[in-house]
Amino acid sequence: MPTPVALVALLIISLAVYWLGRGRARRMGAAQPLHSLPGYYGIWIALWTGAPAALMLVLLLAGGPRLEAVLLTANPPAAVAAMPSETAQAFWSDARALADGQTTTRIAWSPEERKILSQKAVEAAALKSRIQLAGQAAALVLVLAGFLLAWPQLSPKLRARNRVEGWTGIVLLFCSAAAVLTTLGIIASLLYESMRFFQSVPPLDFLFGLDWQPQIAMREDQVAAKGAFGAVPLFVGTFLVMIIAMCVAAPVGLFCAIYLSEYAGHRTRSVIKPMLEILAGVPTVVYGFFAALTVGPALRSFFNYIGSWLVQGPLDPLGQYLMSVQNEMALTAGVVMGIMLIPYISSLSDDIINAVPQSLRDGSYAMGATRSETVKRVILPAALPGVMGAMLLAVSRAIGETMIVTMASGAQARITANPLDSVSTVTFQMVQLLTGDQEFDSAKTLAAFGLGLTLFLVTLTLNVIALQVVQRYRQAYD
Repeated sequence: MPTPVALVALLIISLAVYWLGRGRARRMGAAQPLHSLPGYYGIWIALWTGAPAALMLVLLLAGGPRLEAVLLTANPPAAVAAMPSETAQAFWSDARALADGQTTTRIAWSPEERKILSQKAVEAAALKSRIQLAGQAAALVLVLAGFLLAWPQLSPKLRARNRVEGWTGIVLLFCSAAAVLTTLGIIASLLYESMRFFQSVPPLDFLFGLDWQPQIAMREDQVAAKGAFGAVPLFVGTFLVMIIAMCVAAPVGLFCAIYLSEYAGHRTRSVIKPMLEILAGVPTVVYGFFAALTVGPALRSFFNYIGSWLVQGPLDPLGQYLMSVQNEMALTAGVVMGIMLIPYISSLSDDIINAVPQSLRDGSYAMGATRSETVKRVILPAALPGVMGAMLLAVSRAIGETMIVTMASGAQARITANPLDSVSTVTFQMVQLLTGDQEFDSAKTLAAFGLGLTLFLVTLTLNVIALQVVQRYRQAYD
């Protein structure tokens, strides 16, 4: 049977074993006191019955196709061995596809190759069936062994609760280890590919270069045959968009948090707070469409209108420039990104302000301070470390944003502080470099990993600084 069906069958068997163990524990409890509740006895024997077999089936589901591919390609026919690597890969892919029931192939093979392909498809189907049968048979053996090992141990003195909690600790440890190993795997992959990139491009040229032209020519006599990989224009554009976004999000989000926590009534808060949470859940691609279709044209019309008033006067150069402003510019991406960050900052700041003890407010009011004076001189100074941490976390969120800058900031890598200019950001270039069919053996493609590693280090530094600010300046209240 298919492995997912086997997992469902194993779940049903485990539930049945749970009820058997629970029923036996209840019968034993009628004669003498039990160490644990009857449910713990059922869970314990169900775990012994199902957990090892479930692990076997998961391994079969994850590693079975890989094992099948290794065994299938171990002894290739002479005709397949003589094929180029890409053609041979397509051959084995078509063989496995035919084994899975597909009728079409990626390549129009010759009659002789088609005959070999049919033979290998039959062999692949047989291998898949044998691997599934062997894995499911091993899982069945583990089910029987676990049940026969655990069932005789059921007794009133069995510390079932402690043993179940031990299983729970193992599961939690496994989940924690999986999270840590995933993070380490991401870092290792970034480091490996980045080191390959830095073998072609010196790190100093990448970090301090002022020209970004990652085009790799097809011939040595073409212009820019080696490309230019100076990342400074990209980081300038990234930080320009981030600064504009924080200029929008920081005051609005903070004032919104102050209003919700100190001024709004319960009914008003119950309406505004969920609306902000909904705004926080909007996908970033929707913000990108909003920037490209609404905010960009509106800003362009506004600046074009201002420019039309200036072209006939002494400020004619400025008017001409404003008349040439387009939809895609740093200001468009920054404004929309700031709107996206408002609920992020507001929610964090609201929680931090609400954490300030009420006794500080009461003491301020008792001294004759008004509500606004209490907010300015008591609440905000007390909540400032947490608010600053929230701001830094929002900065790291803005630096790593992709879809908004891809759709609204433009594509021209330049060093500029003008928010009306089109700029390119790190995340936009990473998307551009990895879009389409790419060979991961050229500096052009590997540059995305160099950018990713640098961006990872920047955001990690900002997060560490945010945590240090909160921990260093956090005040403890009695």
